This record gives sequence, C-alpha cells and structure tokens, in this order.
Amino acid sequence: MKKANNESILIARHINTFLNTYVLSQQTYSQHTAKSYRDAIVLYLGFLEKEKGIRTETLGAPCFSRAMIEEWMQWLLTERGCSPATCNNRLASMGAFLKYIGRQDIALLYLFEDATLIPRMKDMHKPVHGMSKSAMQALLAVPDGSTKSGRRDLALMVTLYGTAMRLDEILSLTMEHLHLDAAKPHVTIVGKGRKIRTLYLLPRAVAHLKQYLKEFHGDMPHPTAYVFYSRNIGPQGKMSQTAVNKQLKKHAGIAHTRRPEVPLDLHAHQLRHAKASHWLEDGMNIVQISFLLGHEQLQTTMVYLDITLEQELQALATIEDEKDRTVSKKWKTGSGGLAAFCGVASLEK
Repeated sequence: MKKANNESILIARHINTFLNTYVLSQQTYSQHTAKSYRDAIVLYLGFLEKEKGIRTETLGAPCFSRAMIEEWMQWLLTERGCSPATCNNRLASMGAFLKYIGRQDIALLYLFEDATLIPRMKDMHKPVHGMSKSAMQALLAVPDGSTKSGRRDLALMVTLYGTAMRLDEILSLTMEHLHLDAAKPHVTIVGKGRKIRTLYLLPRAVAHLKQYLKEFHGDMPHPTAYVFYSRNIGPQGKMSQTAVNKQLKKHAGIAHTRRPEVPLDLHAHQLRHAKASHWLEDGMNIVQISFLLGHEQLQTTMVYLDITLEQELQALATIEDEKDRTVSKKWKTGSGGLAAFCGVASLEK
C-alpha cells in the first residue's frame, strides 16, 4: 500500500482538528451541532472511500470540489434515503468545515467559495408551531413557586421566553454575562459564530432572576459560574439541554389539561418561536426581530415566522429607508479507511 502524501496528511489533520478541537472549543456550538458536523464529515469520507475509490494516499483538495460535493448530495438523497432537509443540513456542515480549512490555509479557500455556489435542495418547509400569549401564560403558571426546583424552572422559562434566546445560549450564560443592576437591565449573549448581542430584560425576568440567583448562587457568585447549572456538577457545569426539555415537557403536560393548545411534546425552541411571533403581533418590525433572534440573514427570519409577501415588502422597504437615512452626506464627511486516517469514528449504516 502506498504511503499518504503530504497533502493527504494535511487534509486529515484539518479534519481531525476541526472535529476534535475547534468545534468542541466553540461554546456557542451545541452538542447537536457538533454531532451534526461529525456525522456529515464521516458520511462524506465514507462516500469518497466506497463510491469514489479514494484512499489515504489519494485524499486531497480535489476530493472536496463542488462537483464531488454535489454528487455526494445526490448519493445521500438516492442511496441513503435522506430527505432534502437532511441533505441541506449535511451541506451546511460541509460548508462550515471548508470555511475552517480556508482560514487555516489560504490556498484552500477556493473550496469554500465554490461550495457556497451549490444550490440547496428544495424541501417543504415545516413551520414551528408556536403558542398564543394565553397558552404561554398557562404554561408559566405551572411551575410550583413554593419549591426550589419550581422557582428555578420559572426563572429559566421566563428568561427564555422573554428574550427568545436559543437554548444553548441561555445554558451557556455565566454570571459575568448578567447586568441586572444596570440602568437598563440586560444580558450579553454570545451567539452562533461567536457573534455578541445585547438583550434587555423586562422587570418580571429581572425579579425572577434576582430571586433565583440569591437562592442558587448566594451573595458572592463566581463570575464564571453558569447561571443555570447542573445539579450533579455544580456551578462550573452547565445544565444539559435534555434536562431542560424534560422539565418543559412535564410542565406542558399539566398546562395542556388547562389549555389544550399547549403541545405535549413542547421543547425549548417553541418558546423562542412563540416570543418572536408575539413580537410580530405587537407591531415590532421584522428587522428588529431578526436582530433580537441573532439571525445573520433577514430571509432566515422571514421563513422562520412564515412572513407573508406583504410583510416582507414592508420589511425590505424599512431597510431601504434605514439605508437612506444612514448614508452620510458627502459634503459633511492511511490505514483502516479514510475515517480512521482522519482520526474520527465511522458511522454504521
């Protein structure tokens, strides 16, 4: 068997470092995101090896060409029976990896640029079913305020709904991110792509958080302690998403008997969607909602909220107005297969 050349070793090192170091070091990536990246790359390596005959000594930049990735997408669709939505998620994961290696080696940046030209597969958008304001009131009335766990759940739910944070964002919050005694109480969020945004807190959320912090963190909390932490690990270990969703389903089960609109299979993302919908109902502009949600593209918010054509035109008109107002006046200013070679575990069929 031929030995791996320098380029194949370099690619393998990039894959290994991306999955086992870079992704894990990004606190804004949830465990689901990390798994999605790993699954996509392992599937791609399997495709290269089994379908294209690529070996450790022939692994190189051409293996990640646009044509090869598009063929992989079709293979996922036809051979593995993946849905168009799943294929698009795999493509996004591959794009994240190619963006990473482009930053590490400018000579490989063209791979990422070419991959961005690959069209997404068309799939039927499945809207997230949010909840009305009355359904949210019914849900928030369930946690038992006379118990310690009930007060914790209520603080988390009120904050999650009030800010429309992603679940991993609120679970990644540390004490230094909270500014409850500021003139305008707010929280600093480190979102996807390590983008920082500020979310202001309403009086109800501030009151619940202050009561929770006094009870669970004491008078001198450590700045790096997680706001919502694991009961088993303590303040230095954040609460798991599984634990949060389990509690939400428990409370939803009770709320459902009072208000059938509350879904029994409730998960945290539905609270985020509900708040965004309620902002829209209250007359908030889609551009503002997009910023508060931490969406990089306005179109993401349009799809997220099932925005009508009329609302979309209004939002775009607002953007044009904002641009016009902010334009400054010129006069004023190897062995064991590819997966093993790259140091990742292969997936079972």
